[in-house]
This record gives sequence, structure tokens and C-alpha cells, in this order.
Amino acid sequence: MYKSLLDKIFQAYPMYHKIGSAAYKEGLENIEALMDITGHPERKFKAVHIAGTNGKGSVAHLLASYFQERGCKTGLFTSPHLVDFRERIRLNGQMISEESVLAFFNKFQSQFDLLEPSFFEMTTALAFHYFAEEKVDVAVIEVGLGGRLDSTNVLSPLLSVITNISLEHTQMLGDSIAKIAKEKAGIIKPKTPVVIGEFHPESFPVFEDIANKKDAPLFLAEDNYSFSGNFDDLSVIDVMGNTLYEHLQMPLQGEYQLKNLKTFLQATEVIEELWPAEKDVVPQAIQYMVSNTGFQGRWQILRREPLTICDVGHNPGGLRLTMQQLKQYSCRQLRMVFGMVKDKDVEQVIGMLPQDAEYYVCQAQIERAIPAEELAERMQQHGLSCRVCGTVANAFKQANADAAPDDLIFVGGSCFVVGELLAVVN
Repeated sequence: MYKSLLDKIFQAYPMYHKIGSAAYKEGLENIEALMDITGHPERKFKAVHIAGTNGKGSVAHLLASYFQERGCKTGLFTSPHLVDFRERIRLNGQMISEESVLAFFNKFQSQFDLLEPSFFEMTTALAFHYFAEEKVDVAVIEVGLGGRLDSTNVLSPLLSVITNISLEHTQMLGDSIAKIAKEKAGIIKPKTPVVIGEFHPESFPVFEDIANKKDAPLFLAEDNYSFSGNFDDLSVIDVMGNTLYEHLQMPLQGEYQLKNLKTFLQATEVIEELWPAEKDVVPQAIQYMVSNTGFQGRWQILRREPLTICDVGHNPGGLRLTMQQLKQYSCRQLRMVFGMVKDKDVEQVIGMLPQDAEYYVCQAQIERAIPAEELAERMQQHGLSCRVCGTVANAFKQANADAAPDDLIFVGGSCFVVGELLAVVN
């Protein structure tokens, strides 16, 4: 019953992550109508709203873990899913039940179909309705695309967070950092504090201007924290040179996660001014984030021999950080299972890839995926050594067959490549 409903949902509603910009519906009219139909669930829970080019998923999971450690009944809405649709909607780390999905569609689908909503609009309505029905204390809500016109932007949150800005979805959000920043800044609400994760000379003035106009207190996380030590024993130092935390254990191993950690720390500081906590749970929130929230796919170490890592970074900003991280590992041979989707800056991404790796080029099973043969040809034009492997599963199998124990296998280029891998190995 559930599987047949899910198949129907995937076929009936335009799905951005499968077909790209053709599924993008600009404007909030549809989601506002869906909120009317479902009884305005977005007004029935506290929320933290998170936008940004990279890092918003990591920050969302950290904040959900934080609220869980505070003893709050916590909703979490993120996208896309990697393996199971229900990953998008979690309550205290547990995926929404199949029964709850079925009940929602049985109740509302006939009214929804008159509006012809997108997949994301429909999923947002499901998430908000579920969180309201479950009477969550707070929900952490990740923007799907952009901000200003994103379906999630019907919220009136406690706090808005914008992690960072780099060029992405330029055909929809604009062809410059400043234009994209303006779209992301659409989540800034009047008199509602906003945390900006990273400074960029083109985006920060946009955020400052809009925050000032809306009388929204603005906080720049990048300026307020620094770190010493390693991921297993991390110390956090504030702008005054005081040590805030010692012996933190950070389960997320990518160096880029330290940027996200700063954003998280700033966000918790602001939240506790608005909604004081009985005790400091930040260390536990960080340490137990993965087990609390089911987080996966970000610099995830799948095994140690050969060292096998996957990461969902897929735009130039995210992949640049991922490739920098890879350089820090020594191995006999780097083997990369790699695939991309069509609406990314393929040439820029290929230019970032290590020249000394062996590439197993694959194609995720979605319409947006670049055919493996085409991607391999473009990579070879940049001097990269490629083997066309078709499916993700086949590419991973081939990389494993070729690998020595002291090699490193990296799987990435697209969240859909990582999702298909995790479906195989989990």
C-alpha cells in the first residue's frame, strides 16, 4: 500500500531532484493554499529556518541534535533524501512512519491535486502537518532551493540561519553572488535574529542591508569562534580568547565541518538568549549528532581498509572543500567513483578534480544525471584517467576489485551517486 502510494507520488508531482528546473514552481501561492487546506500547521510550532549554498544540512542536523539533547520534541525537515523518502521528515531522529504518510495523502490528496503542486511543495505540507499533529516543541527546517520563494518560507521562525553563498542554480537564483544572496536573504524576517555563517564581500552587504531594513539582529559566526586540537579532542575559543569548550568530540570528519560548527555555535548562543536552556548541552549535541539524527553522506567513512569515504558535495563551492580534504590523505592510489547531474558547472568541477586519481565514472538512475560516457569524455579532455562503469553499484564494485588495502576509494560528485551507494552498502 505504502509503496504503491509512493510510486504514485513520485509520478504525479514534479520532482526537482529527478528532472531539475522543470519541477521548480516560483512563488508561494501554492504552498499558502496547501497551508489553508491543512489548517495552517506552520503556525503551530516554533522553528529554526536554515538556508545557504553548502552546509545547511549539517547545521540543521546539529541543531536538531541540540534541541533533542535539551529534551525538546524535535522535528527535522531536510532534502533531498539519499535512500528513503522518509529521511526528509524526522521526529527525534526517527523517520516519519509509512502510516503517517498514508494518512496524510488519504486525507488531503484529492484537494491537493486541484492545485497541481510540486513534489517539494507537497512534501513541505506533509512535514509541517506532521510536526503540528505531533505537537513538536520545535522544528528545524532546511530550505529546499533559494529562500525568498521557497515553499518553507511561510514560516515565522525563532531564528533564521544562512550558512554561506556560492554560485548554484544560477538559472533560477541569479548569476552573481549578490543576486543569490538576495534570494537567500528572503528568509530574514522582521525583528527576527539571523545568523550568517561566513563572510563574503559580495553577499554580506546584501544580508546587512536587508537585516537593517527589517530590524533583524544580525550575527556573523565566522568572526566569533576559533578551534584548536583535532576532531577527537577539539577546543573552542571565543573572540576574546577565552576557551568555551574543551575535549569536544566531533563525529563529522570533514575539515569543512568546522565552518558549519561555527554557524551552529553562533545559532545556539542566539537561541539561548531567546529560549534559555536549563543546562549546557552543546558538547553532547555535537558528540551524538549522528546517532541522534540519522545523519549520513557527509565525509562518511564507510570502512577503513581500503579507506572508503563518501560525500554529497556537488557544487563548485562544496566540491572545492571536499577536494582540499582529500589532499590531506596519503594513499597508494586514489580511486574515485564519480557522477554528476546536468545542471551543475561541469567544467569548473572537473577542473578541481585530482589529476592522479583513477576515475570510475557512473550515472545515477535519475533523468538529470549526465550519461557516464559523456561525463567520462569531458573528464578525459582534462587529462583524467577514466573508466566508464554505468551504474553506481557497478562503478563501486569495479573500484573495490582494483583497490589494494592502502588505496583510498572516494564516492561523490552528486548526492544521488552517494544515495545509490548507501542503498547498496547499508
